[in-house]
Amino acid sequence: MKRDAVIVSAVRTAIARQGGALATLPAHIYGAEVIKEAMRRANIGPEHVDDVIMGNVLSGGGNIARLTALQTGLSLELTGLTVDRQCGSGINAVTLAAQAIWAGDGDVYIAGGVESMSRAPYLMDRPEKPYSSTPPSFRKSQLSPKEIGDPPMGITAENLAKKYGISREEQDTFALRSQQRMARAMQEGRFDEQIVPITVPVKKGEPFVFDTDEHPRPNTTMEALAKLPPAFLEGGTVTAGNSSGLNDAASALVIMSREKAEELGVKPLAVIRAHAVAGVDPNIMGIGPVPATRKVLEKVGLTLDEMDIIEINEAFAAQVIACDRELEMDPEKVNINGGAIAHGHPLGATGAILITKAVYELKRRGGKYALITACIGGGQGIATIIERE
Repeated sequence: MKRDAVIVSAVRTAIARQGGALATLPAHIYGAEVIKEAMRRANIGPEHVDDVIMGNVLSGGGNIARLTALQTGLSLELTGLTVDRQCGSGINAVTLAAQAIWAGDGDVYIAGGVESMSRAPYLMDRPEKPYSSTPPSFRKSQLSPKEIGDPPMGITAENLAKKYGISREEQDTFALRSQQRMARAMQEGRFDEQIVPITVPVKKGEPFVFDTDEHPRPNTTMEALAKLPPAFLEGGTVTAGNSSGLNDAASALVIMSREKAEELGVKPLAVIRAHAVAGVDPNIMGIGPVPATRKVLEKVGLTLDEMDIIEINEAFAAQVIACDRELEMDPEKVNINGGAIAHGHPLGATGAILITKAVYELKRRGGKYALITACIGGGQGIATIIERE
C-alpha cells in the first residue's frame, strides 16, 4: 500500500524582477534561506533529511541543489539533487520527493526550486577547429530537434493563439485579471505567511530586506495593455503585457511520510495525491497542461469540478486560454490570487511557488483539493494534485 507523502511546511522568497532586488545575489544564497526556514517551521534538523531536491534551469553550474544545501551551513552531510524539467522543474522536485516516500526509499525530503534569471550565464559554441581564429558564438538552449521545430516560447504562444482563434483582446483581458487578482491578494496580505524575507547587502549603505513581490503592476489597464507592440511576431497578439516575466526567486517545502510526521509531532498541511507528465508537440508546448491534467485526474479518480483551486502557470495568456478551451476550467478557481503574468515566472522555482500558493489558499478557503499544472518548453505538461489535511 502506498504511503502518504505529506507537506509539512512550504515557504518562498518574494519574487524579484530580472535585474531587480535579488540580482546581486547568487541563487543559492537566497535558496539556502528558504531551506532553513522550511526546516525551522517543520521543526527538523539536517539529521532528519534524506535528500534535498531542487528545480533549476539556468544556473550553468554543477548541482545547485547540493550547493544550496551546503550554503545553509547546517551540515556537510546534506545531499542534493538538481531537477531540470524546464518550467516544470519545481513541481517535479516536489513530486520526486513524494515518489521516494511512496517507494519507501526515505521519510523526509526538502524539495523546491531556485532560479536567478538575472545571473543566467551565456551559452557559447566552441569553434569547430582547434586553435581557430573564429571567435565563439552565442547560442540559445535547444529544446527540440530542428526537424520537429524548436521555436522561441513566444512563437509557441502565437501558434496556440492562431490554432484556437484567441484574440489580442482576450489575452489582454486575461492579463488584466491576473494583475487585479494579484493586487487584491497582496493588499489583503494573503502571501505574508509564505514569504521569507531576504536581507540583501549593498555596496554603500545599509542592507535592505526584500519581502514583497516586485513584478506585479497593480495599476495595469486595458488601455495600457492595448498600446504594447507584439513581442515575438510582426502582426502577432502576444505582448510583454500578456506574457509572464523574467524573474528571480526560490521556494522550499518539507515533505514527509505520514508516519514520520506523526513520530515527530508535525502537523501536515496537505497530502500529495498524484503526479503526471505528458508530451505534446513542441511547437504548441503551451497545451501541455491539458493531457497532464487529464492523466493526473484519472489516476486519482477525480474530476476537474472537484478541484477547489487550480494553479496553472501563466507562461502566456494565450497558452492558458488555449488550455481552458480544452479543459473548461471554472474561472473562479483558476489562479485566484493572480498568476505568473502578474508575479513572474522564475523558471525552476515557479512550480514549487505555485504549490506553496495552493497550500496556503486551500487553508484560507477551507478547500479540499488543488490542481497545480504547467506547460514546459520542449513540449511537455506536468500536473499534480494535493489534498488539504
